[in-house]
Amino acid sequence: MGSILIISGSPSPSARAGILVTHVANHLRERGETVTVLTVRDLPTVSLLAEDTGDPAIRAAIDLVSSADGLVVASPVYRAAYSGLVKSLLDLLPTGTLAGKAVLPLATGGTQGHLVAIDGVLRPLLFAMGATKVLQGHFLLDQMIADEHEGGVVRPLAAAALAEVLAGLTDAVARRRQTAPLASSATA
Repeated sequence: MGSILIISGSPSPSARAGILVTHVANHLRERGETVTVLTVRDLPTVSLLAEDTGDPAIRAAIDLVSSADGLVVASPVYRAAYSGLVKSLLDLLPTGTLAGKAVLPLATGGTQGHLVAIDGVLRPLLFAMGATKVLQGHFLLDQMIADEHEGGVVRPLAAAALAEVLAGLTDAVARRRQTAPLASSATA
């Protein structure tokens, strides 16, 4: 099994995108995946915005992305765009960091109009950042996620659809892991 890194652009753990990230991490772990969550809001703000890759926390975040076999990029959608937190982190990645990794974009938003952010904004950003295996993204309306007062969970129908998307990610990560030894022996 490969390692999967979830990059969270959620402004808080109790925000719907934060609840989604917790759900995804738990789901993947229950299926035996090694999962790490990188919560961008917890990185040092000044270093993140100043693109200070010498900061130990920023360097550790970049190393997590580099070493992962698969990525989930989870972001709330604001005005038809991803979170600035997500963009700030992605801007720090060296060229080629995302190449060959299975990358799954996930987004939450208040209206169906925000759905365009996945295919129109987030996927193109990931390709522009050098990702070569960006999976079809998945969007969840805020109403599909019960807020913290309602239990802070992804509602059952949304969870079932999300499980299928996550199965695609784990399959892509497994394929990457199977071909990784072949690629490294070819370069030897």
